[in-house]
Amino acid sequence: AAKNFEDVVIVPSQDDYGTLLDLLENGEGVTTREERQALATRAFRISSHYDTRIHEWMQGGANVEQLNLSEMTSKSLRYGENPHQPGRFFGDLDALFDQLNGKALSYNNLLDVDAAVQLMREFQSDDPTFAVLKHNNACGLATRPTVLEAWTDALAGDPVSAFGGVLICNSPIDKATAEAMHELFFEVAIAPAYDADALEVLKQKKNRILLVQKPCSTPNVTVRSALNGYLVQSPDAKMEGTTDLNLVTKTAGTASEQEDLIFAMKIAKHTRSNTIVFAKNKQLCGSGTGQTSRVDALKQAVVKAKSFGFDLNGAAMASDAFFPFPDCVELADDAGIKAVIQPGGSVKDQLSIDYCDEHGLAMYMTGVRHFRH
Repeated sequence: AAKNFEDVVIVPSQDDYGTLLDLLENGEGVTTREERQALATRAFRISSHYDTRIHEWMQGGANVEQLNLSEMTSKSLRYGENPHQPGRFFGDLDALFDQLNGKALSYNNLLDVDAAVQLMREFQSDDPTFAVLKHNNACGLATRPTVLEAWTDALAGDPVSAFGGVLICNSPIDKATAEAMHELFFEVAIAPAYDADALEVLKQKKNRILLVQKPCSTPNVTVRSALNGYLVQSPDAKMEGTTDLNLVTKTAGTASEQEDLIFAMKIAKHTRSNTIVFAKNKQLCGSGTGQTSRVDALKQAVVKAKSFGFDLNGAAMASDAFFPFPDCVELADDAGIKAVIQPGGSVKDQLSIDYCDEHGLAMYMTGVRHFRH
């Protein structure tokens, strides 16, 4: 019927019954070619989406060998990344979240929420963990025995950058935590649940977006536009544990330092490259993000840590990629770092290893890089 739109009117779905009745009434029982073509276009959109879903199911889900983008559900956004850019989201947000309060999510909100959800997946089975994100990067993160302690120490990581950020927790929010959160201006909060009295506190700001995250699976592929096409890859699902640590120095890290190394690498994995992350006692205490050199990232992390009163003596350091020269471990040593984790793979790895051996630092190599562009 859609192919014969020159002479046939197709009704793509029940939602279009009213449209057709209006067309017939306004046209005295006659439709124009343009009206029939518009309905036919919608019909092809529906049928192509259906065929795409069948294809995905038959091949066992999306993969990097073929790309068929089709999404029927979408919503208009106030604008894109900036006010002069139109924007739209294609996808079913209702399948992922229940929104309990606040204005509609913006383009930038959605990017930050996506980054927050990906980051918190690394800590979903841990003790209460809170993260604060700004422009897709964690500026605060802590794991503690209680949600309130996790919030307090996450905020302490960088209380300046936290202003206007996105908050996410792997545990339900109670009233005491909500009261502490309420003191900060933030755009979005994400949690698996909120106590009733916690909601009462947080809803005092009518534009504050409160999301309950539903259980969801990790996408099979990630897609982004580039040049005149698309880049498709499998997600970076690899995350090292303490059993994956390969000690390459004479000095070994303590059990606590090894836990901090993994903690720091989880954050580094979700931070823009080049990145250096400092952690101590399962608290983010400084990071350098999106720098064009690894040395600059390390220097930025040191400045951040010192500006918020952190003592880096005994802290752990994670790098998302290898050290091309020993200058990074030299600067880390000067700052008080005692344990380092990095992928390794540089032709000059031995220079960094030798420096660590000479100065009593522990260094572990994982063989896994976590670039993020």
